[in-house]
Amino acid sequence: MFKHFILFILLVSFSILLGQSPTGKQLLDNAIAYHDPYNNWNTFKGALFITMEIPEKPNRDSEIVINLPNEYFYVKAIRDTLITEYIISKDECDIKLNGKSDLSDKIKNTHKLSCESANMYKNYYTYLYGLPMKLKDPGTHVHDEVVHKNFHGKDYLVLKVTYDEAVGGDTWYFYFNPETYAMEVYQFFRNETENDGEYILLSGDEIINNIKMPKNRAWYYNKNDKLLGTDILRKQ
Repeated sequence: MFKHFILFILLVSFSILLGQSPTGKQLLDNAIAYHDPYNNWNTFKGALFITMEIPEKPNRDSEIVINLPNEYFYVKAIRDTLITEYIISKDECDIKLNGKSDLSDKIKNTHKLSCESANMYKNYYTYLYGLPMKLKDPGTHVHDEVVHKNFHGKDYLVLKVTYDEAVGGDTWYFYFNPETYAMEVYQFFRNETENDGEYILLSGDEIINNIKMPKNRAWYYNKNDKLLGTDILRKQ
């Protein structure tokens, strides 16, 4: 009887251990192992081709070149008859509109063309397409507690991330498949009590430089589930 009782306790304890959530660091490491198994992101040199579909507006087609070792970034965006190009090479910035770089201040202001915009696009694309690896960057705080959550009918392991003030003030949540650790959703709030911000549903994989990047990103408002647009990634 006593032996049976000990065996029962051991089985229960083992079951509890199996059901425990990983720590935040463990979950992030597992997710990176899924998306970037060969640790290629830090030396990434490649091109991304993205079509942004926006409800009731023309598509925007973008060609993006990222060379992290050389600190080089290029984006060419086409919408209707406008073609904008931003080039950042280390500390230098170049801007073109419809192939012309000799632009007046009036034209730049009309089309909101600036080196600040160039750096915004650089940070935007390298952050989003560098996830979840970018969560290892300085100033990023990965919370230790991992929670189980059902979102849009699916179960996830959810990682909370906050940032130093100099990096960003939003609170982010990253949703990972509990079996594969693939990143399938992320969500951010500027003020969580007001349910502002957006959530992004990810689907499909596009493998670029042996990195699994989400093929489709559908953006929605948190407050009313309104679709803002969908980014579709493809290889040339």
